[in-house]
Amino acid sequence: MEYSENTILRKCFVLPVLCLLYTSLYGSDDIKSISASLEQLMDNKQEYIIKKEQRIKELKSLLNFENISPEHEYEVNNHLYNEYRKFKLDSAIYYVQRNTQIVDTLADSEKKYITSLQLATLYSSSGMYLESERILKNIRRDLIPASILPLYYSSYCQFYEHYGATSYQPKYEKQNAMYRDSLLMVLDPDSHSYKVNYANALIAKGEIEGAEQILLSLLEKEDPDTPSYAIVSHLLAVVYGVKKNTLLERKYYSLSAMADIKNAIKENASFQRLAFIAHDAGDITKAFKFTQSAIEDAIFCNVQFRTAQLTKFYPIINASYQKQEASSKKQLLLYLVLISLLTLFLISLVFYIYRQMKKVSAIKETLSGMNGKLVELNNELNKKNELLYDTNNKLYESNQVKEQYIAEFFDLCSTYIDKMEEYRKSLYKLGANKQYEKLMKSLKSTTVIDNELDELYEHFDRIFLTLYPTFVSDFNSLLTKEEQIILKSESMLNKELRIYALLRLGITNSIKISDFLRCSLSTIYNYRTKLRNKAAISRDEFEDMVMQIGLNHKNKE
Repeated sequence: MEYSENTILRKCFVLPVLCLLYTSLYGSDDIKSISASLEQLMDNKQEYIIKKEQRIKELKSLLNFENISPEHEYEVNNHLYNEYRKFKLDSAIYYVQRNTQIVDTLADSEKKYITSLQLATLYSSSGMYLESERILKNIRRDLIPASILPLYYSSYCQFYEHYGATSYQPKYEKQNAMYRDSLLMVLDPDSHSYKVNYANALIAKGEIEGAEQILLSLLEKEDPDTPSYAIVSHLLAVVYGVKKNTLLERKYYSLSAMADIKNAIKENASFQRLAFIAHDAGDITKAFKFTQSAIEDAIFCNVQFRTAQLTKFYPIINASYQKQEASSKKQLLLYLVLISLLTLFLISLVFYIYRQMKKVSAIKETLSGMNGKLVELNNELNKKNELLYDTNNKLYESNQVKEQYIAEFFDLCSTYIDKMEEYRKSLYKLGANKQYEKLMKSLKSTTVIDNELDELYEHFDRIFLTLYPTFVSDFNSLLTKEEQIILKSESMLNKELRIYALLRLGITNSIKISDFLRCSLSTIYNYRTKLRNKAAISRDEFEDMVMQIGLNHKNKE
């Protein structure tokens, strides 16, 4: 087994301390960021539903072909079942029922078992417990192929989980645990499904630390945009709920809910738990919003056991929300009264000011002569302000150009990072597939780095020459006539000009320049010394004059 008891015990002492340090240092900001992202996803979850429906539409189009074989129709229906089973139960049931009809015509007992078990699970999710139980009892355990046993035990687990959620009888939890143990016995211990179910079993037994270790290890390998991530993060939230760590509980329920939205999963429990947490924290508005989302999803998907759970909790949230709304209305009424009183006071103040203005009017006549002179001075000042305004506009336009190209440069850096990530993944794939010769060949090759450096220098030259279009000619004017630099391309700099281009941008550290240009420090010193010796002006003033290139051009604009 991958997780021995000794390993778990050793890590149990270290993990609480690390979690406490992480929570105290980073928890608050992390939760705020995650909560903001979740609310944004909730506001835009229709986009993910549209994507889901588009995938389903494409699958359905495969059924429109004439003379489609039963085997092909079965496979397409199975794909539609997988798309619908946590999206719309009624539609998932329809396609599994259709497959049930198809397998009756095929001599394939394995597919017959699969469709029956799929249908039993869907029935239990939709509240059709009698129908689900009848299907499960009609399947003989001793006749099922070994490959179907995980689905068989999983179907029983889900049946008792769903039935227990609505009947509230502890005996069904025991039945669920019993079938989960049987499921673990037939699963591959190295499989993802085994580890998730094993962690779930540990939670049910109260062995929280062991479950936490397994789930944290799984979460590190999961893509945050996958259904598996939603399941693992949900179970982690359950773990931290048991440990009374509300901050981490809320974090992982939020991450699970985000993954559910991205995958258009309507059969979810994270929103319900987030509503509980928000209600306990006194955030009634957010609790109501989470509850509404959970109810909408449960009704949309027709998940009866989720709807039954929410029916008990919704009146509590709704009552608290209505109470808060009533309190807000009282505050609004109070504010309206205060505003009315303030308005009356302002009207009185206006009348008082009007009387005072009459007294001041006499003084104004005396000051009118002085005002004439002030008007003249103001006119002069306005003219200067206009000139200053024009100058500021030009400076603003200049800054806008720089910001535009700096943004382009950062975008290029981001693109490089993405390319390096793709390159890393390709190397990882070679390593994972044990293609060591190809891996070593890729690692030895410098082609990728050389190409990226060429592209980097090309972008740098183009952006720099856009900012300083006269740089080459101005730089040559500082050199003696016979030593002036002639470029092969007007849009590309050579290494000597790139060194001084970096100096012009304020990068005076030779080490940083050598790192950027991929050459030795002595090479940089040699180039700088060589060009200073070619200067038509004083060697000591040469680099200072380079730093002035472009200033006169900007001032003329």
